[in-house]
Amino acid sequence: MRTFANVQELKAAVGETFGPTEWRTVTQEQVNLFADATDDHQWIHVDVERAKEGPFGGTIAHGYLTLSLLPSFMFEMVKVEGIAMGVNYGLNKVRFPRPVPVGARVRAVGELTDVKGTPAGYLSNLKMTIEIEGERRPACVAETLSLYVPVTE
Repeated sequence: MRTFANVQELKAAVGETFGPTEWRTVTQEQVNLFADATDDHQWIHVDVERAKEGPFGGTIAHGYLTLSLLPSFMFEMVKVEGIAMGVNYGLNKVRFPRPVPVGARVRAVGELTDVKGTPAGYLSNLKMTIEIEGERRPACVAETLSLYVPVTE
């Protein structure tokens, strides 16, 4: 993990790459819990037997489940100190080039592409790529926006 003393140090790191994070295994239990939380019980995600005969040869993680791993991956890469708080501000472009088979291991790499001042604080853009172990194409590529709110005195 890279720790920055303040947002100015983070801004100076624009163009740098962070990670990769540790590998983590996507489990069927995670997929089932995500299906319950989002009410998305499509058979390619939750029906293990049917999915064996489907287009992916087994169950796959929801794209949004893969996307939801981004905050925890980001916490492994970057920490900014000297702020009142950091909040998820949203996403720009998001793509899912390759599905994640249940049982696969994934990790992330991030590239800091921008940090700019706004009236609310500093907005950073971290382009995150979630890799699948043994695969050439990534599972997800997303531009994540984080707002760092300075300490007020």
